[in-house]
Amino acid sequence: VQTDDHVRNGKGKQVTLIEYADFQCPSCAAYYPILKQLETKYSEQVSFVFRHYPIISIHPNAFAAARAAESAGKQGKFFEMHDKLFETQQDWGLVSTNQQSLFEGYAKQLGLNLEQFKTDYTSEAVATRINRDVSSAKQFEITGTPSFVLNGKRISTPADLAAFEKVLDEAIKAPTDTKK
Repeated sequence: VQTDDHVRNGKGKQVTLIEYADFQCPSCAAYYPILKQLETKYSEQVSFVFRHYPIISIHPNAFAAARAAESAGKQGKFFEMHDKLFETQQDWGLVSTNQQSLFEGYAKQLGLNLEQFKTDYTSEAVATRINRDVSSAKQFEITGTPSFVLNGKRISTPADLAAFEKVLDEAIKAPTDTKK
């Protein structure tokens, strides 16, 4: 886990689950409510890490959405924008819409400094941060989304909430590895 990774429930829990996702991916949006439930249920045992993996060849607005999330993150509201993007995917995911204008509207709703958001949105630093996440996926041979890495090992994507709970329960019961 990187120092600037986006983590829910805090770092250093017994189990770490990294999600590689694309904000425009319908499957990622379908997993969003499942992950929200898991984050609540396992708040004491599991660190949930989000990493960007925009697949722009099939999701042309994905990188723009990642920019919006990172820009919000610069003002301490990454997960608020993350949630908004998944909850409104049907609105901004359309190719014909003006995504940046919608994202700026979301930034206003979240109480962000809009001028700072606009500056960060177009910055090289934000693009570099997103691309670093994409590069980190190579070590796990990730090629699609959503993809999950549990305690440093890529896992098959669980089919539903019950299957995900089973995977996390097993990881929590497993002896801890001191080489984390």
